[in-house]
Amino acid sequence: MNSVSTCVEASSLPPTQRGRLITFEGGEGAGKSTLIAAVLAHLHAAKIAFELSREPGGTPLAEAIRSLLLAAEWQGVMQPETELLLMFAARAQLVRERVLPALQRGVWVICDRFTDASYAYQGGGRGQPAARIRELEQWAALDLQPDLTFLLDLPVADGLTRVATRGAHDRMEQESLTFFERVRASYRERAAAYPQRFRLIDASQSPQQVAAAVMQALDAWRQRLEPSA
Repeated sequence: MNSVSTCVEASSLPPTQRGRLITFEGGEGAGKSTLIAAVLAHLHAAKIAFELSREPGGTPLAEAIRSLLLAAEWQGVMQPETELLLMFAARAQLVRERVLPALQRGVWVICDRFTDASYAYQGGGRGQPAARIRELEQWAALDLQPDLTFLLDLPVADGLTRVATRGAHDRMEQESLTFFERVRASYRERAAAYPQRFRLIDASQSPQQVAAAVMQALDAWRQRLEPSA
């Protein structure tokens, strides 16, 4: 079996070699997939090298863990602690196998969810202690923090209405309205606590309006970091 070499820890990466880690967060039906497609087209037009990933997932092993996490057959069976550990098992693989190597090359990484999702879903939603999540973040995810996070926010009922048109629901999508209300509240608390990297986006707008707001914020952020861009 081929092995994946362990990358250097995130804290040892010089800023000039890190590239940029951009994450997209939000509840069910927030429109992340549509938005990310527009962002990738924008980066491609700007000739910015990037890699796209998602959580849970992003590597063959992490995708296998994703299938287990989202399987509807485990609804009401999987324990919160199990869910949390599986999320970080997938994240540990993703960070070491793909994210850090890309950042070392100076490549931007666009990720559909990252550790903020664990604080929202496993923390706010499942009631797992923030201190426990923080410990796992430091160990399993090498304390890697996004450079910029877009939080797509909209009322939970509106998001679930959008999800209802997708057909069969996975294990997470089958959760209750109150669960997702806790998730949303936790996300908003994270955004308030870390305003330097969070951009709160009103996802109740049209996809075009959401994309325009994100592109404007992304370009402004890039201009501050790379004045010559």
